[in-house]
Amino acid sequence: MVAIRARRLFDGERVIQAERPTVLVDDGVIRSVLDGPPPSGHEVVDLGSATLMPGLIDAHVHLAFDATADTVAGLVTADDDVVLDRMRSASAATLDAGVTTARDLGDRGYLGLRVRAETAADVRLGPRLLLAGPPITSIGGHCWFLGGEVEGVEAIRAAVRDRAARGVDVVKVVVTGGRLTAGSHPHEVQFGPAELSAVVQEAKRHGLPVTGHCHAADGIADAVAAGFDGVEHCTFVTADGTNVDPALLSRMAAAGTRVTLTLGSVPQPADHTGPDGADPRRKAVHDALWRVATSGVPVACASDAGCGPGKPHGSLAYAVQAMADLGFSPTEALRAVTFGAAQVCGIADQVGRIAPGYQGDLLAVHGDPAIDPGALRHVAAVFRAGLRVR
Repeated sequence: MVAIRARRLFDGERVIQAERPTVLVDDGVIRSVLDGPPPSGHEVVDLGSATLMPGLIDAHVHLAFDATADTVAGLVTADDDVVLDRMRSASAATLDAGVTTARDLGDRGYLGLRVRAETAADVRLGPRLLLAGPPITSIGGHCWFLGGEVEGVEAIRAAVRDRAARGVDVVKVVVTGGRLTAGSHPHEVQFGPAELSAVVQEAKRHGLPVTGHCHAADGIADAVAAGFDGVEHCTFVTADGTNVDPALLSRMAAAGTRVTLTLGSVPQPADHTGPDGADPRRKAVHDALWRVATSGVPVACASDAGCGPGKPHGSLAYAVQAMADLGFSPTEALRAVTFGAAQVCGIADQVGRIAPGYQGDLLAVHGDPAIDPGALRHVAAVFRAGLRVR
């Protein structure tokens, strides 16, 4: 049993008011949280003035993406060995940043299954991984280059069965277009209602949740009508702006539809777009995201790591800052990458909190992120399954 001490503690939901709290971890599992020093006879890890909190959960990453200006070319031209090495490096960088659980929502050729097995066998290599495999997309649709192209209801059902047989954790469907893929547009819908319903029906037979890449307002509505468990991005974009439907948000909240907001980016020296507020399109999207996040739907804050130069692996802290910049309190933003993210990923009984029975996945940072989210960028220690890995 190890006793981990710090000056302050955020337990995934709130800041714990205690005098140098202590977390006792035994065999990789949190056994108790104490107000004050640990019992004698325990190995003590004293983190000094740091803040202790649950390991971060990034609910939307792409370990196979190289975070360059031409991510697509980096995948199309690389063989599996190159992509696999890239995923291993991305996994390590993610863990270095204090992310102890990550949900990969689009790899190539199911290479993520190998990385998941490796990080499960040796927790020092990367975070706990939840995988979708290649996302299901239309012929030539967004992210076609990952190998998940299908057409028609029967092909959709077969694709879900294949993913279930291989052992994925979630089925990802690219419901609308996206900016990353040439010829694809976020405001356009890629699948019809019959195909989306077939995904949900087949996934339920195999006990798998379904989440959808949805930017377009119409695509979000179609996914919700089909019974999707989750919606990624959820920007409500149209051809010329955004169109948030309050009635649809109410239905999503009532149904418990889980939403992952992919926010923030690392500032780039060559970025001349100016602050978000100076770009009317960005402001419209941010306004839409604020309405989504305050509608009562379960929300996770995620990075979409790998998609471009502003989204390097391990950049989740910048998403938290972006959520705070939208108007949320730092504590609300922290919850969206800990217990809130665990709820969105369907693992809230295992990770995301510092409480008895939860996994000993912990992050310590210099400073107080409940006051300044930027403190998340200053990692003091990372524990996975009770083992100090960074």
